[in-house]
Amino acid sequence: MVIRELPSAATDLTEGPASDAPPRTVGRRRLRRAVVGTALFAGLPAALFALWWALSAGSTSFFFPPLSRIVDTFGTTWTPTRIGQDVLPSLVRLLAGFALAGVVGIALGVLIGSVPRLAWALGPTLAFLRAVPPPLLVPAIMLVLGIGDGMRITVVAVGCVWPVLLNTVDGVRSIDPLARDTVAGLHLSAVQRLRHLVLPAAGPRIAAGLEQALSLALVMVVISEMFAARDGLGRSILVFSQTFAIPAMWSGILLLGVLGILLAFGFRAVQRWALAWWFGATGAVR
Repeated sequence: MVIRELPSAATDLTEGPASDAPPRTVGRRRLRRAVVGTALFAGLPAALFALWWALSAGSTSFFFPPLSRIVDTFGTTWTPTRIGQDVLPSLVRLLAGFALAGVVGIALGVLIGSVPRLAWALGPTLAFLRAVPPPLLVPAIMLVLGIGDGMRITVVAVGCVWPVLLNTVDGVRSIDPLARDTVAGLHLSAVQRLRHLVLPAAGPRIAAGLEQALSLALVMVVISEMFAARDGLGRSILVFSQTFAIPAMWSGILLLGVLGILLAFGFRAVQRWALAWWFGATGAVR
């Protein structure tokens, strides 16, 4: 048995007529909304790319070469060998740090959100730690963990844990009191309450925190690789800039944007699968 928050009355009224429509009509509406959403999601990056191409076409600046030159350099710079040496290690560190931040953030968020006194006691400490920019902690983390992969994964985790933690706390606190009373009357164990009530009800907000953390993870892994790294995408971009290989540097920045888009699409696909019940209940389109 899974107890989940029901959509609000306003949502019910909005979605009511659609539920009475023929299945074929509902399917067409969903397909049309999906096509429009995808066009809007991909349209702005495509427009910006076209604008960049047009505005930089006649550029003679050494530091801002034409986009056409950057694209030509992309294929010769990011060969399969370099991707295996630099891009794949960055992705492994990113996913490891992101997973660690997710586990720690959700666990602490559920605990803090479930115990109001604990939230009150930890409030000042969490506010202090959250206010410290994670990149400033890189030298301190290097002193403790050295310059290996452990340091870089920790940097990613420290930078990503806060949106997950805060969104989880907010999601746990916003659980419907009626659902809490129902579960209390069933005399479920703590593990059963966590599995059947807390995580499903707080799931949409946890997913929002994870989505924010994923975008931060890409930034943090690049920053961590700019400190005494032997490989990684961040190190390559730094070396290109130091050796004045400007088109190659811009191609690395372009590759970062492509990776960000791919990670966003992958996360949304997993989110759609994991929260299918919520998307169906609210009519949300992602």
